[in-house]
Amino acid sequence: MSDTRVREAGVRDAGATRDAAPVPVVGPASARPRAGRLALLAGAAAVALALLAVVHLGQGTAALAPDALWRAVTGAGSTQADAVLVALRLPRLLAGLLVGAALGASGAALQSVSRNPLASPDTLAVNAGAYLAVVAVAAFGVVLPSLPAGATAFAGGLIAAGVVLGLSRAGAGPVRLVLAGSALTLALSGISGMLLLLRTQETTGLFAWGNGSLAQTGLGPVLQLAPVAVLAFAGLLVVGRRLDILGLGDEGAASVGIDPRSTRALTVILAVALAAVAVTVAGPVGFVGLCAPQIVRLLGSRVPGLMRHRAFLPASAVAGVLVVLGADVLLRALFGAQAGVAVPTGIVTTVFGAGVLVYLAYRSRDTGTGSPGTAFVRLRSRRAFVIAVVVAAAALVAAVLAAVLLGDARLLLGDVANWLTGRAGRVVTFVLDTRLPRVTAALLAGAALAIAGTIVQAVSRNPLAEPGILGVVGGAGVGAVVVITAIPLASFWLVGAAALVGAAAAAALVFGLAARGGLEQNRLVLIGIGVSSGTTAATSLLIVLTDPFNGAKALVWLSGSTYGRTFEQVLPGLVVLVLAVPLLALSTRELDLVGLDADTPRLLGVRLGRARLGLLAIAVTLTAAAVAAVGVIGFVGLVAPHAARSLVGQGSARVLPVAALLGAVLVSVADTIGRTLIAPAQLPVGLVTAVIGAPYFLWLLWRSRAEA
Repeated sequence: MSDTRVREAGVRDAGATRDAAPVPVVGPASARPRAGRLALLAGAAAVALALLAVVHLGQGTAALAPDALWRAVTGAGSTQADAVLVALRLPRLLAGLLVGAALGASGAALQSVSRNPLASPDTLAVNAGAYLAVVAVAAFGVVLPSLPAGATAFAGGLIAAGVVLGLSRAGAGPVRLVLAGSALTLALSGISGMLLLLRTQETTGLFAWGNGSLAQTGLGPVLQLAPVAVLAFAGLLVVGRRLDILGLGDEGAASVGIDPRSTRALTVILAVALAAVAVTVAGPVGFVGLCAPQIVRLLGSRVPGLMRHRAFLPASAVAGVLVVLGADVLLRALFGAQAGVAVPTGIVTTVFGAGVLVYLAYRSRDTGTGSPGTAFVRLRSRRAFVIAVVVAAAALVAAVLAAVLLGDARLLLGDVANWLTGRAGRVVTFVLDTRLPRVTAALLAGAALAIAGTIVQAVSRNPLAEPGILGVVGGAGVGAVVVITAIPLASFWLVGAAALVGAAAAAALVFGLAARGGLEQNRLVLIGIGVSSGTTAATSLLIVLTDPFNGAKALVWLSGSTYGRTFEQVLPGLVVLVLAVPLLALSTRELDLVGLDADTPRLLGVRLGRARLGLLAIAVTLTAAAVAAVGVIGFVGLVAPHAARSLVGQGSARVLPVAALLGAVLVSVADTIGRTLIAPAQLPVGLVTAVIGAPYFLWLLWRSRAEA
């Protein structure tokens, strides 16, 4: 296919492929200027890499002379500084080079093959699948060399990518892929977290590694896996010409003898192999595969030849190295060399990548996620509503009884009766005095998150929105952790107030940015996912910086836990619920009208802005109370409202009570499972809800895929 034909086809399809793979639109006349610009850009990148490498090697707890590297490499020196350089700093630098290049090229390939500018090893759950595979092997005491470990990570990443691509194939635009990848990532991360807690001895050190750490103990893993990355990268360069033509459309590619399906399959396999190499060496370093290709695209407007895949892939690899090394240098420059050892580099890249995702979502066009009927179904009969309430209430009673009786110590109903009458023994009294506040905290948190999710879905007119996905839960977590780490003896009222401030700030950021063009757009979900990722990374950073040896504390808080709760600590959540429920009972009409469209409320005399603000204030307050009580828990605000609508149909007056009951049941059952499954050890409730809720969310996406 001649360059002229490629240029003409690119002009015809420019509008259809604006967010797709890079399309070559150059001709022979522009070859010389293009080569000059590419050479200039390559020279600038080489200089930047060299400067970063020098600065990177010079950072550490011990000062090194400028000629230390040369003496260490040639063997001319034998000082302790030379040994440190060869054993620690040089492996860390080479790991950054390998990981950055692998993730940058992998993200570029995945974005091209999916025609989605938001695709990356993170959003396709490749990193989460690879991480789970490595953790699962380590949890059972199996120690694998680098190459078998890389093969294990490759298998896990490939399976995860297949699931996400299968769910998002029928979606119109990027939002479905990101939603499916985020949901699967939460589920896989929940399972990984369970394994980390269940097999603490076998998985020591994997929490920090799970956030992406460049710390190395030698050159072995890098040298063994580098050839794999080189082969995979070479394979991508070989298929680069096919990707150029594939970007023009499947029909155009097939007309010149290129099989789109086999090209996509081969590209995904090679991209996952690169991501697996990066995960094996340094763990899942977040969002590098998203940021690096976007940096290259920004430069591509000035250097057109850069957008051809045989230039785009290497350029993305170089951009990935700059992002990883830059993040590592920035980390140690801001927090010191010692903190640079304890704080994973992936936390910094995740914060940066979350900002990039928010920016891309803000600039993106709305594309929809599926049929509205998936969430907002027809109104069912009053009899169905009554039956649903009775069944949900009965399930709640059963869940409460199970929660009270089960745990590390099994009780009988008679023990509870004796405790109520003051005739129980010391053991039973101690068990119930510690267990009942936990049960109460789970019930209140579940109901609060379910009600908040119902409000958020109605106000945003988005059936896939919920406080966790929109970053409100994460914002509350940041606020609470700031107070907990700064004031260890802070009261729960102060922690709750800080959580409220954090949740309000996150909600203002998400809804403020998404208000461009209307809150009903799916831009809201993408911005929320970006903010959620950023707040999760910020929470991990706060905990690791203040307590660098307590990774389990970060894992438990980010996973939600009812451990150690007292009645005094659950009182703020109870007060918020008692105040919110009557207000919502008086606002069900506004909630229904706000969920319809932007015009109907105004025609009926409802001030849309004031109604949205008031309802969101209630949702944010409920979310903050729940997070202050049990930590960060996801999916409850999505699963409970959806299940309630499937039972009672539309109508906030019916959905709210059923959703509250179902949310309380979900969190209570998850907490009971976490307390009894591995008793006397315990699993955080948030991990259990993620494992339960994420498959339900994926099923919702699958159902809307079929409807589409």
